Parts: sequence; C-alpha cells; structure tokens
Amino acid sequence: MGAEAWGHSVADLLKELAKKHDVPDELVEVALELDKAYIPTRYPNAHPSGSPRSRYTKAEARRLIEYAERIVKFCSDLLSKI
Repeated sequence: MGAEAWGHSVADLLKELAKKHDVPDELVEVALELDKAYIPTRYPNAHPSGSPRSRYTKAEARRLIEYAERIVKFCSDLLSKI
C-alpha cells in the first residue's frame, strides 16, 4: 500500500491524485489560487493592516467558491467511477 496524500494544499493533493488518474491541468491551476487564500483568510493578523474580511472582495469569494465546487465535483465524479 502506498503513502496517503494529506495536507492542506489542494494543488498538492490533486498532483498526487494525478499519479493515478487524469487530472486536468486547469484544475491544478485553480487549486493553486485556493491554496494562496487558505492561511491569510483564517488569521486576523495575516495582513499588515486590516482583517482578512476587509482584504477580499465578494467577486473573489464567489470565484474561489466556484473553483472549490469544480474540484469537489471532479473528485465526486471520479469516485463514482471507481
């Protein structure tokens, strides 16, 4: 049995998944954007001034949610084929 993929990086998890399944490059690219938002959105002192709430727009939030939904759908569809 091989090592399990784990961690908070969605891009890294998809890259590991790509060793056994076809993962679109575009999905890894959007995962990289999600990864960049992971830490600074959770910690009030992640930015030099202002809270994370004041640093992200509704458009960014909607885009990142859409990216996450695409990744979840991809993984869900993949699991349904296994």
